[in-house]
Amino acid sequence: MLDRPPSGTIPDAPGSYQFKDADGRVIYVGKAKSLRQRLSNYFQNPANLPPRTFQMVSSAASVEWIQVRNEVEALMLECTLIKQHRPRFNVRLVDDKSYPFLAVTVSDEWPRPMVMRGRRRKGVRYFGPYAHAYAIRETLDELLRTFPLRTCSDAKFGRHERLGKPCLLFHIEKCAAPCVGEIGHDDYARLVDELLEFLEGDTEAVLSRLEGQMSRAAEALEFEQAARLRDRLATVRRAIERQQMVGDRNEDVDVVGLFADELEASAQVFHVRKGRVVGRFGFLLDKVMDLTDAQTVASVLEQLYGDEPAVGYPKSVLVPVLPEDVGVYREWLSVQRGSRVDIRVPMRGPKRELAATVAQNAQEAFTRHRLKRASDHNSRAKALNELQQSLGLPAAPLRIECYDMSHLQGTDYVGSMVVLEDGLPRKQEYRRFRIRGVPGNDDFAAMEEVLTRRLSNYLADRDKPVAERGRFAYPPQLLLVDGGKGQLGVAVKVLEALGLTDAIPVASLAKRFEEVYLPGRPEPVEVRRGSEALFLLQRIRDESHRFAITYHRELRGKRMTRSVLDGIPGLGEKRKQRLVKELGGVKAVQAADLDSLRALTWLPDAVAVAVHDALHSPVGSQPA
Repeated sequence: MLDRPPSGTIPDAPGSYQFKDADGRVIYVGKAKSLRQRLSNYFQNPANLPPRTFQMVSSAASVEWIQVRNEVEALMLECTLIKQHRPRFNVRLVDDKSYPFLAVTVSDEWPRPMVMRGRRRKGVRYFGPYAHAYAIRETLDELLRTFPLRTCSDAKFGRHERLGKPCLLFHIEKCAAPCVGEIGHDDYARLVDELLEFLEGDTEAVLSRLEGQMSRAAEALEFEQAARLRDRLATVRRAIERQQMVGDRNEDVDVVGLFADELEASAQVFHVRKGRVVGRFGFLLDKVMDLTDAQTVASVLEQLYGDEPAVGYPKSVLVPVLPEDVGVYREWLSVQRGSRVDIRVPMRGPKRELAATVAQNAQEAFTRHRLKRASDHNSRAKALNELQQSLGLPAAPLRIECYDMSHLQGTDYVGSMVVLEDGLPRKQEYRRFRIRGVPGNDDFAAMEEVLTRRLSNYLADRDKPVAERGRFAYPPQLLLVDGGKGQLGVAVKVLEALGLTDAIPVASLAKRFEEVYLPGRPEPVEVRRGSEALFLLQRIRDESHRFAITYHRELRGKRMTRSVLDGIPGLGEKRKQRLVKELGGVKAVQAADLDSLRALTWLPDAVAVAVHDALHSPVGSQPA
């Protein structure tokens, strides 16, 4: 239970505070203009607290705080701590959809535009995001006739460079063929700069240049060239039409739309640069705590600008409601951008109409999500509650770990640990184990080794400060093993040896008839067929099996690759990986003749001869 710190020990100053559970895990991070006043709100009569706030306080065992100089520093610290700890009671993203961007790899020797998803990488310029990948590909396909940059992979680029012949895209005028020297570095760099200017919204310069080139070609009676420039001009204009004009040409603004209920909020953001909509971004927030509209807008801004957006920071942000302490957010964004950023509510005119459009998008996205959520949230909660009742657990198992073994006749023995938190896969918590001390085929001994390693690490880290804990810092609320009574007996033995029998509930799930076994009960527990609880158990068991099999195949593949290519003089690990990648696999390396190997400019002739001799000798030609 959370003890209230003495009032005099809490500073009456700005800062960030962190509630922690009994295991030392941060479960909520907040900020305050006055830490003393804000924290006192959490220690009032529980009957006066909102339900979810009461749940957070009830789950907390301690509270700590960090004092800073002003509210902006408190906001920046809060954002940093939330990204670091991902507390379960903070507002969090529930929509993990990865939106596509149009990206340009500006750090490459020959930069290329491409469609990219996922984390942002250094040396890449991003434009978007877009709602659909096909919209980017259509736009890019039209722009390549005006900006004929390479779009091929590095491997394909290198292959045509060695062949001395360009690919089809050069012949249909969608690539300038830098791979064969058809364009120099300076001219290519100029094309890249022009494309970047166009994507940033500076379209007039491109249109003027193409119109001037077309006119000069027509005056010189070069009608074929003039016709090609006319077609390029048409494709650029079509691409410009895809970008809706919503403001003045010097406007850089983000428009935020919001639609929410008591549990979640849908946010949509239109990025307007130089008066045109250059990207759109949507996400859903899980309102774990009770939030007002102003607090929800503040959370959206923190999620949106905690990391620099792909299209950069805007000059102004239009929101449906001003966040609490709006001056702090204005100052924070101004610091991030390096110049003044305004946050305001549009009251009239085109900006008001655009804000209404964005809000409508947010409402429609929320409606689509709510149709899925109606069954999703209820089924997960029902599954956890059913599991608690069926297995007699002290609490609903919010963290479940499942273990499985995989091997092939005793070789490449591996174990897997998969994790469900709140009924959802927590893939960053998955772990793989390579079995070290089990000779031959012994699933029980392998299971004992894996569980001992995992739980011993937990015990070693349990009393350490949170920052010093390793990968197994927190215990499961249900430990599930794949198998029958034998595997369950192994798990019980490990828990008894480590003194964790009373701390961690354990069960096993047998494949035959989906029977669930508990310690001390000779007969399986009846989990109703077709129930959400049994479906949840099946899902995590199948996931652990898949994860173990994937790791086993990976190790086996590496071992088989080593049996063919290892031990060749001069062929180290990096050269081996590059050889397999460029030729398209181990079989392609085995089939390559000596001339093909010597054609690889980075592979010394002596090593090429050694590879060829090793793979074409009577011994080297045997199957791996």
